[in-house]
Amino acid sequence: MELKKMTVEAFIQETSSSSPAPGGGSIAALNAASAAALIEMVAHLTIGKEKYASAEPEMKEVAAKAASLKNEFLALIDEDSNAFNKIMAAFKMPKGTDEEKAVRHEAIQEATKGAALVPFKVGETANRLLELADIVICRGNANAVTDGAVASMNARAAVRGAFLNVKINLSSIKDAAFVADLTEKMAAIEKTVDAREQALLGKVKL
Repeated sequence: MELKKMTVEAFIQETSSSSPAPGGGSIAALNAASAAALIEMVAHLTIGKEKYASAEPEMKEVAAKAASLKNEFLALIDEDSNAFNKIMAAFKMPKGTDEEKAVRHEAIQEATKGAALVPFKVGETANRLLELADIVICRGNANAVTDGAVASMNARAAVRGAFLNVKINLSSIKDAAFVADLTEKMAAIEKTVDAREQALLGKVKL
């Protein structure tokens, strides 16, 4: 069964088992999906309210974007675990001859690149959620402002968690250019993500 189609309890129990997947990467994708869902919810709670009539066009746009991202992150929950399983499959390839060893090594490297690219996509995309969270916190239904705040925290956690999973995979990749490219892109996002989250939380006045 696809992870995203499990009950919440089943998914959590599977995560806590001795199986290494789903792991941190899938959880990061789940955090991002939860953040997108909360943003979409706040937008829906704003639409149709007379008090927020002027914000309705923007909220409809936010709801649509958040819904699309939510579905993307749900798919990435499984993609991350599948990428890890491909590494495990590559390690099980035969290595009795020099040729087999070379093929196995290349397969491991390619699978590891895939396992780095999936959480990178999670983190890079989750960073975009902070902009949507800002909109619903500032102009959405004030009764749901804390939901927007939780969304921003989950989005930051998704970025940080996903990038940790990228980094552990990069440590096994021999392609220096590939490693340098992802490292540079992550650093640019990490430089601002914490401050962006704190700025959003600072806008929540209770």
